[in-house]
Amino acid sequence: MRWSFRFDVAGLLVASTMLSSSPGSAQAPKIPDFSGLWSRATFGFEPPITGVGPVRNLMRQPDGTEDRNRTVGDFRNPLLKPEAAAIVQRDGEIARSGADYPTPNNQCRPMASPYILRVQGVEVLQQRDQVTILYAQDHQFRTVRLNQPHPTRTIPSWHGDSIGHYEGDTLVVDTVGVKLGPAAMVDTYGTPFSAALHVVERYRLIGYQEAKRAQERGVREYGRPVTEQAVTIDRSYQGKGLQVQFTVDDRNLLTTPWSASATYLRSHDEWVENVCAENIHEYYAARDTEVPQAVRPDF
Repeated sequence: MRWSFRFDVAGLLVASTMLSSSPGSAQAPKIPDFSGLWSRATFGFEPPITGVGPVRNLMRQPDGTEDRNRTVGDFRNPLLKPEAAAIVQRDGEIARSGADYPTPNNQCRPMASPYILRVQGVEVLQQRDQVTILYAQDHQFRTVRLNQPHPTRTIPSWHGDSIGHYEGDTLVVDTVGVKLGPAAMVDTYGTPFSAALHVVERYRLIGYQEAKRAQERGVREYGRPVTEQAVTIDRSYQGKGLQVQFTVDDRNLLTTPWSASATYLRSHDEWVENVCAENIHEYYAARDTEVPQAVRPDF
């Protein structure tokens, strides 16, 4: 089954250009156009060039990239407070044993930002009063209210309360109020978050060469993907890329905020339906998983 979010976004884009600074102004400020389907090369976050970055995998391949079959987060990272370090260490020990620890991805649960940036496909729909961010996995989406404050009392939700505004060529998204639940983590190594989680994302268009270098920085850290989760990059495209630079702060579990980025180029094709569900078909391997078969009916 193939599906795409390429429904009539023209009206949404027209609406986005109608944003103005004040009534009677000679010309509305130009809003960046983030439309289209975007794809990135890896699941992990691109480390920052300078400054405090995310937790890394202790298990490495001979070429220096992470061992994706053993995701053992660096629980000794000084940005983790003791409670957070203990959780990362616990999950790492599970991974060392050859088992999987629960994550939003393998438990088919909603993904909070920045964990949701591991999804390799994204589409941004821009409207006058809000921005909707769509992800190529599990029909997940986030709604960002523009030019509004967070409510005085935020009701926690799986994706949190997101507000945004434009700063020149950049969309700034501020998220708080993320609901706690099983597998509450900000990365694939189990780094936990608390009710104090505060994430700021900055979306902007960058030149092709800059986008390519950023993606290659991610590949040097994580290696080339075994599967692109039904989202492939258009290798013939050499236009601008979409980059999300973000900062994560959690006063309860982190000693200091940390930053990273996720950089996208144009997708090669429309998205195929990619849903985490209880079924035996492995979309990434084009085969069915072997399951036990009864010799005779049990009724």
